[in-house]
Amino acid sequence: MTRAVVFAYHDVGCRCLEVLLAASVEVPLVVTHEDARGENIWFGSVAKLARSRGLDVAAPDDPNAPEFVAKVKSRRPDFLFSFYYRSMLGRPLLATAPRGALNMHGSLLPKYRGRAPVNWAVLHGETRTGATLHEMVEKPDAGRIVDQEAVPIAPDDLAVDVFGKVTGAAERVLARSLPRLVDGSAELRAQDLSKGSYFGGRKPEDGRIDWRAPAKRVHDLVRAVAPPYPGAFAELEGKRLRLLRTRLLPGRGPARLSALVHAEGGRCLIACSDGGSLELLELELDGERLSAQEFANRIGTRGVAVL
Repeated sequence: MTRAVVFAYHDVGCRCLEVLLAASVEVPLVVTHEDARGENIWFGSVAKLARSRGLDVAAPDDPNAPEFVAKVKSRRPDFLFSFYYRSMLGRPLLATAPRGALNMHGSLLPKYRGRAPVNWAVLHGETRTGATLHEMVEKPDAGRIVDQEAVPIAPDDLAVDVFGKVTGAAERVLARSLPRLVDGSAELRAQDLSKGSYFGGRKPEDGRIDWRAPAKRVHDLVRAVAPPYPGAFAELEGKRLRLLRTRLLPGRGPARLSALVHAEGGRCLIACSDGGSLELLELELDGERLSAQEFANRIGTRGVAVL
């Protein structure tokens, strides 16, 4: 029987672990993370799933510590799999699996290597992304590709919507790749790293809106960081305004130097620097969730500048 030690977290971790178990892969150890204090935990728990299946679970502070590498080696894995595990696995750990160490990444590699690939793809206005199963090497997301699958990004999709599509693609990629990995017939292909870029992690402050940007760029930022992520924000009359969902309106007016929010027939509209406009569909002012109609009632007929 094929044995695999699994490093996993998040929804992709849960779904891919289920694929391995359904294929009768023996999983002697599941390595995951303790949920970070203060983080919005909106996704499934790998630890809970693994324990419900009677699997041994570990959540080390440092998976590359020599004593933990020895623990993994003692489980005699044929493969290591990493499914949205948040730490890089070093060479000694990768070497514990004689048949290969493989990672599931949330983009169409070599594009969007690194952190938060779904959020970056939405932020950049991409029309598709996907999931890629690839060989782990010391350089992040740079190993040979086993298989990948594309998913579409619709113009108004939020990052969480796209993440759901990517999770489904990850599950399918693993399910169809696994038989070839197990019987040794999988053909891996090298990446051309010149056709993609590496991206770092994102922080809540990265959601601050730059009103010098065109309307589509603001719309894409809102989509990329909308809840359950921290959200795009600006300042309105000394209060924090979070834009949770917007619609990009057709047409262009004269370019403006600053953004201006106004109500029109119960709708909330905001003019952007390129003359484009957004409709505010969901928002939050100073921590209070407001409908567009409620916000329109508050500002009345006046135009209000946002910073």
